[in-house]
Amino acid sequence: MYKKRRFDKRYLFILVVIAIALVLVVLAVSLQKDRDLNPIEKVAKDIGTVVLKVVSAPFNFVHDNIEAMIEKDNVYEKYKELKNKEEQLDSVISQNDNLRSEVDKLKETLDLNTVLSDKVYLNATIVSRNIGYWYEEVTIDKGSKNGIEKDMAVVTPKGLIGKITKVSNYSSTVQLLSNDHMSDKISVKIKTKDDYVYGLISMYDSKTNTYTVEGISENVDIDKGADVVTTGMGTVFPSGLMIGKVKEVTTDNFDLSKVIEVEASVDFDDLDYVTVLKRVSN
Repeated sequence: MYKKRRFDKRYLFILVVIAIALVLVVLAVSLQKDRDLNPIEKVAKDIGTVVLKVVSAPFNFVHDNIEAMIEKDNVYEKYKELKNKEEQLDSVISQNDNLRSEVDKLKETLDLNTVLSDKVYLNATIVSRNIGYWYEEVTIDKGSKNGIEKDMAVVTPKGLIGKITKVSNYSSTVQLLSNDHMSDKISVKIKTKDDYVYGLISMYDSKTNTYTVEGISENVDIDKGADVVTTGMGTVFPSGLMIGKVKEVTTDNFDLSKVIEVEASVDFDDLDYVTVLKRVSN
């Protein structure tokens, strides 16, 4: 039976060698200077150019797409980097604004110390404030080891905020004037054209940030915007501590005395640094 002869690999090797030799010969001839191409070389060159374009096109396409993907990745990485820097910048701006605010408050406290030169004072920082008792009390970072004692007045550069009620070695509790259960009626005086009139703070309204002052004679004229300060009567608050300014003047239900609505000089929602006062010992 006839068997199909298998192609001998040696013939393939000979053909490859001959092809390589022909290519080398063509290249050697083509490298000669100032020689015109013969028709066969022209056809071969044109065919080679077309084949090269056809063969290289997929590779160029893949290469271009890879380059585009790499570029997109680079752009995305740069975008993430810029986005991160933008977020960091927002954080830095926020921190800078916060630090500027703290510096301004500290400057105000230093100015207050100059004003209170006739009193003994101690600067402190509010370290704790309970949300449930927001308008009742705060905790400061100074205690008996720093010379703090019960019933000392506590102020900010804007005015009086309260008094010390509890003292430990390194912290103290400040009862705020905004406390609904403020046990003491605080004596205040209001500037008039010729003199002062005296009254008592009876309550505080957190919604309007105002005090109600009662006990003032009905026949006294009080202007809106007049300063309201402590009288110094009693054993807690020295004289002249700012409370606020007159906002509105009305009379009581019996038309016997005036009721003064006083806008607090202190924003009880924004307390950071305070100064603790005590009277100078004679």
